[in-house]
Amino acid sequence: MAEFSLPDGRRADVFAVDDKGGISIIEIKSCLIDFRTDQKWQDYLDWCDRFYFAVTVDFPREALPAEPGLIVADAYGAEVLRPAPGSALLAAARRRSLLLRFAAKAANRLARLEDPEGFEP
Repeated sequence: MAEFSLPDGRRADVFAVDDKGGISIIEIKSCLIDFRTDQKWQDYLDWCDRFYFAVTVDFPREALPAEPGLIVADAYGAEVLRPAPGSALLAAARRRSLLLRFAAKAANRLARLEDPEGFEP
């Protein structure tokens, strides 16, 4: 899900849930200046099992930290170049809270798509 709000007020560019309930956050960096001026990425680590940067093919990858996972994308697709190491697993209560927030947000977005004029939050 794109633009997912976290309980601490941060907004993840992409928040993904796998088939086992594992949570990944993907921070998209459009250019080197975007990366250098926005150093909040470590704040996301407490809210996911895996963290990735996603960049374009021509992004200077040597500027990125080596620890997070790395996804490189273009207009036709994306490839994981470096898997994200599994961080310490989220506490069960935090995972449950995030998964419920994710489900509610997904249902809300679907309802708006199906009936944009009749939707009431």
